Amino acid sequence: MTSPPIQLAIFAKAPIAGQCKTRLMPALGAEGAAQLHATLVEKTVRTALAVPYAEVTLWMVDQPDHSFFKRLAVDYPLLKWKQQSEGDLGERMHHVFMSQQQPTLLMGSDCPAFTSDLLQYYANLLIQHDAVFVPAEDGGYVLVGLQAACSPLFEQMEWGTAEVMQQTRKRLQQLQIDWVEADSLWDIDRPEDYQRYIEEQVT
Repeated sequence: MTSPPIQLAIFAKAPIAGQCKTRLMPALGAEGAAQLHATLVEKTVRTALAVPYAEVTLWMVDQPDHSFFKRLAVDYPLLKWKQQSEGDLGERMHHVFMSQQQPTLLMGSDCPAFTSDLLQYYANLLIQHDAVFVPAEDGGYVLVGLQAACSPLFEQMEWGTAEVMQQTRKRLQQLQIDWVEADSLWDIDRPEDYQRYIEEQVT
């Protein structure tokens, strides 16, 4: 008996200089920040596709015809593609879960600590719970998995702040959702995160 497919969704911007990883631009410059973003997106895609039975979708926020996305489509033919919806981050995340209509793990593309084994572990947790979260060390979260769409989890949140995960916990309690949190991970947003990335030689 084969295992059911694992739905993995990845959010990604096109690596356009000046439009991505802007908080890293003082350290890397616009071109350097964009190149790092491209490296992280491809690593995330490669890691996700290595999960057995995974169905991986890259949700693009803009520029679907960008040469980077075209190359990924050639290099990773099993990768699926969709366009993110309009709205703030919460609205766009909710749209993914509404579109998938089945248990799904949604992640960003700037967490170099993800491994295929970890993604498989999160998928296994989601089988046992309504929701799974991987908190970020900066107070947000780097992955959310839901059995079914739940718009109140994403409405009127203070995205980009250190309060996101704590606000989310309160929502989960209010909604009486059975959730589990995995160990927190770090992502690359600030120059000090990039320095950690270099020091730990995460590739």
